[in-house]
Amino acid sequence: MTIKAWRSSIIHCIADPSKVGNDNAYEYFEDGIIVVENGIITQLGHAHDLIATLAPNVQVEEHPDGLILPGLIDTHIHYPQTDMIAAYGEQLLEWLNKYTFPEESKFKDKAHAKDVAERFTQELLKNGTTTALVFGTVHKESVDAFFETVETQNLRMICGKVMMDRNAPDYLTDTPQSSYEDSKELIERWHEKGRLHYAVTPRFAPTSTPEQLHQAGKLLKEFDRLYLHTHLSENVNECEWVQSLFPESENYLDVYDKHQLLSERSVFAHGIHLCDSEYHRLHDTGSAISFCPTSNLFIGSGLFKLDKAEEHNVNVGLGTDVGGGTSFSLLTTLSEAYKVTQLQGKNLSPIKSLYLATLGGAEALRLEEKIGNLKPTTEADFIILDKQATPLIAKRLANTHNIEDLLFVLMTIGDDRVIKETYSMGEKVYSKPTT
Repeated sequence: MTIKAWRSSIIHCIADPSKVGNDNAYEYFEDGIIVVENGIITQLGHAHDLIATLAPNVQVEEHPDGLILPGLIDTHIHYPQTDMIAAYGEQLLEWLNKYTFPEESKFKDKAHAKDVAERFTQELLKNGTTTALVFGTVHKESVDAFFETVETQNLRMICGKVMMDRNAPDYLTDTPQSSYEDSKELIERWHEKGRLHYAVTPRFAPTSTPEQLHQAGKLLKEFDRLYLHTHLSENVNECEWVQSLFPESENYLDVYDKHQLLSERSVFAHGIHLCDSEYHRLHDTGSAISFCPTSNLFIGSGLFKLDKAEEHNVNVGLGTDVGGGTSFSLLTTLSEAYKVTQLQGKNLSPIKSLYLATLGGAEALRLEEKIGNLKPTTEADFIILDKQATPLIAKRLANTHNIEDLLFVLMTIGDDRVIKETYSMGEKVYSKPTT
């Protein structure tokens, strides 16, 4: 039996602030303790309540300038686009053809895929991300390489092979049958092996024929607890293209709906240009949206309407969408999310931001019983932030008056430099280098 404890300031969300109000949505312990036994959180509370209850042999690791949060959750990211991050000058459809497809062609080579997967995973951990919903490429090798990499660190991760049988270069297309067979093989090898999950992953409606979307739906029926991961209503031209390719569908979401791809484990990236009936349908099926502000601004796609998603009670997580997004940091992504809401005359509170990057992401992935908060019985995925990470941050935090002010500063000018340590199941998987 291994029991470990950490003492620091601690905060986590216990509910969605848009439903219960900010004050009822989180727990904060200015001087707190978290106790972990065999990878599971067993106690959380104020240090003065817990310190005397710990067995004499339990060593308490103290971080007086730290802030402990749940591990961050990225609900949409492309690991094969790691090396093409910050590609200049195009909007979505042109960007795919000019940059993305040529880069993804390299992932048939498993050695290349493994190299990128290892560097990608290190970037996640360096930025405090402990769970991600990840795109592979059309190649089985890309998914094997990713899962082999994250399995060694016992990370809770979700990934899938891209299904794409039209409107893409020949070197990147599969067929309805081959995509079904390849996906099935990967599901049988990886789905729910340890902390790993598989996501059926048609790239987006324009690159899949109705026959292939049917095969995606078939997979979801044949295996329990699979995810569905794809794109939805990211770009105006994309939406018009979908309408021309699927004229019988009422709207973009209806393309997926007609092939039984909406479920409680379906996550649709972007969802910028939705009508009310699409929000209703997302809610009715328990499907979620991944809000990707950094990517949406960088590629010029538009502004996600978080208030509309809240109005329709649709689950929303946060996504970096690397490489359309320009940072692996969910803190940086929250800074962009704040700006997106500001441009629409709204405010994004620090507590709602924390929720989106942690518990909100877990709820979008239906993993809130396992990750996303620090309640006893949950898995000990957490991060320790350094409130003295830079002279600017240290000075600015000295002028904050409460935990919400402090969070807002960290989310606005914080980045990977703020992440001191990252833990998966109570084991340290990243530590910031000391200078």
